[in-house]
Amino acid sequence: MLSSNLSDQELVKKYINGDNYSFEVLLNRHKNRVFAFIMSKIKNKDLSEDIFQDTYVKVVNSLQKGKYNEEGKFLPWIMRIAHNLVIDHFRKQKKMHMVRSNNDFDIFDIIKDDSINVDDRLIRDQIFNDLRALINLLPNDQREVLKMRYFEEMSFKKIAEYFDVSINTALGRMRYALINLRVLSKKRHVDLHK
Repeated sequence: MLSSNLSDQELVKKYINGDNYSFEVLLNRHKNRVFAFIMSKIKNKDLSEDIFQDTYVKVVNSLQKGKYNEEGKFLPWIMRIAHNLVIDHFRKQKKMHMVRSNNDFDIFDIIKDDSINVDDRLIRDQIFNDLRALINLLPNDQREVLKMRYFEEMSFKKIAEYFDVSINTALGRMRYALINLRVLSKKRHVDLHK
């Protein structure tokens, strides 16, 4: 239990080196401030919880990819991620005019940008096709959580209820889905960042 006396930076290093308990300490240390910030902007407890969970999924993914390098500025970094996700939430609300059609729903049908040229559209379509193929290779539980969260915009709470599992289990499935997508894209030499 000595981890609680360590600085954020030391805990980050320990977590990156495989000590999952260090991340728990970081989470517990900052969760109230991060959640309060999100709640102050969203003003809806369930939505705030989802954005809070998304924030920590993004933090974990960034740490695992080695994308954190801000010495001693861990809390401001998390707050910036949370802030960006709050902005994304409001943008999505404005942008999304979703029409659901039973099993034929495809997120890529609603992503439209008429301002892109033909070459960019071809590249985008290829990326969508590659991504769709990779998603179909995921284990069923991971694929379903990913689709529900990103494509149907279900809350982690609702996903957990749907599968009759804990929110942490739903988050874990999402985390592994994202990790597996990265692994699959490398293994199959698929570039999703064009």
